[in-house]
Amino acid sequence: MTEVSWMALSAILVDRYSDLKARLARRLGATELAAEALQETWLRLQRPGYVGALQRPDAYLFRVALNIAADHRVAERRRLALSEVEALRHADDDELDPERIIASRAEIAALADALDELPQRRRAIFLAARLDELPHKIIAERHGVSTRLVERELKLALEHCSERLGRGMPARFGAPPREPSKE
Repeated sequence: MTEVSWMALSAILVDRYSDLKARLARRLGATELAAEALQETWLRLQRPGYVGALQRPDAYLFRVALNIAADHRVAERRRLALSEVEALRHADDDELDPERIIASRAEIAALADALDELPQRRRAIFLAARLDELPHKIIAERHGVSTRLVERELKLALEHCSERLGRGMPARFGAPPREPSKE
C-alpha cells in the first residue's frame, strides 16, 4: 500500500474514465447519472494533500461515484415535480374563490339544519363521534347504551345528513361516498 494524493486519484479518474463510466452505467442503469457522478467525483478530488493508503484506487473511485449517485437519487426523490409546484402555486387561487366560499357556507348551513332535525341523542352521538372523535365505547358509556346502538345511531345520522345534503352515503368512514338511493 502506498500513500495516494488527491491529485494522483484525479489522474487515475481521467485515465480510466471510460471504464468507470461504463461500469457505473451498468450498475446504476443510467448513463447520464454515471457521468454526473464521475464529474462530481472529479470535483471532490480537486484539493491538496493525501487521501491515505489505498490498495485499489480505482475501486475507491468507483465507490465514491456510487455514493454520489445514491445521494443524487435521494435528492431527486425529495424534489417536487413541476406539476406539483404549479398546483401549490395556484392553491391559494382556489381557496379565495368567492363562489366556492358562498357554496361552502350554504353547505355548512344545510348541515346545521340537518343536524337540528335529528333526535337529541342521535345528534349528540354524531357530534361526539365526528367532532370530538371519541371512540364508540366511550360514547356508549356516556349515554348508557351499547356500542352497537351507538353505531346504529351514527349510521342513521349519517344517512339523514347525506340525504339532506344530496350526497351519497360513505361505504365506511374514510371511503368514497356511495350514490344516494333513487327511491
